[in-house]
Amino acid sequence: MLNKLEHSRVLVTGGAGFIGSNLVETLLGQDNEVTVLDNFMTGKRENLAPFAGNPAFRLIEGDIRNMAACRKAVAGVDYVLHEAALGSVPRSIKDPMTSTEVNISGFVNMLFAAQEAKVKRFVYAASSSTYGDSKTLPKVEDKIGKPLSPYAITKYVDELFAENFSGLYGIETIGLRYFNVFGRRQDPFGAYAAVIPKFVMSLMKHESPVINGDGNYSRDFTYIDNVVQANQLALLAEKTEAINTVYNVAYGERTTLNELFGYLRENLARFDPEIARLEPQYGPNRAGDIPHSLADIGKAQRLLGYKPQFSVRQGITEATEWYFRNLPR
Repeated sequence: MLNKLEHSRVLVTGGAGFIGSNLVETLLGQDNEVTVLDNFMTGKRENLAPFAGNPAFRLIEGDIRNMAACRKAVAGVDYVLHEAALGSVPRSIKDPMTSTEVNISGFVNMLFAAQEAKVKRFVYAASSSTYGDSKTLPKVEDKIGKPLSPYAITKYVDELFAENFSGLYGIETIGLRYFNVFGRRQDPFGAYAAVIPKFVMSLMKHESPVINGDGNYSRDFTYIDNVVQANQLALLAEKTEAINTVYNVAYGERTTLNELFGYLRENLARFDPEIARLEPQYGPNRAGDIPHSLADIGKAQRLLGYKPQFSVRQGITEATEWYFRNLPR
């Protein structure tokens, strides 16, 4: 990676999660000191196990809804990468109260604690769900619709708070609207697992995965290494116009669920030829889902120098190999 953060002190909230642990691994490998704040509600201790003996790594077990924990975590750090959140549209529909508490109240706690501690920059995980019912394709940062789920509302409110705090308190913020991130360490278990690890687990068990709808809904699936790159570029951005704004983080290519199933089956069949014979099942569309998602990544390319290195197919090749090596069958 040409642009990488070195010799800095970074807090990664939600660092035991899928995206967070990948950020931690990369930052430690570049001679940074990394603190993780996580309550392990959705994060996994095993994601942090490889770093436990590293003297540059520190774990604070705490909740972003607790202001004291937030203040403890930001003490002495240069940058914050805020990944902690309760994800999943269905989860937020089932329990909007907890999603709101974590994603909004917890976000404001972290943002306020960061400005109190005078951190250099606060980079946070925003979401493509913010585009809501907007039918515009590709999605451009300044054209959004009405949110379709409590989760989407929380992520949009976070953007409003970040913009407001930048003006009121002078803290530098950058939001990264992730588009369907996938890759190593993404959890395939539980009721709210993302589509790619869920499909992978079904196929590895020789079961037919269920596609919501007819399989023609499409997404801009984004490999984890592209997301790690975007976070580092956001921390390093120097142009005034690049700061206190939001960016799409994606590959910039649309893949239908039917195409996704085909790519996963093809790659997993390299390790287990029986998988090549499996076909998907089809179920009803899922409440709160948008039909199509495709990002315009021009703003991130122009202002951050973002150049995604992994296409969807390249990322799936990497991810399926990791899952086949690491998941129980």
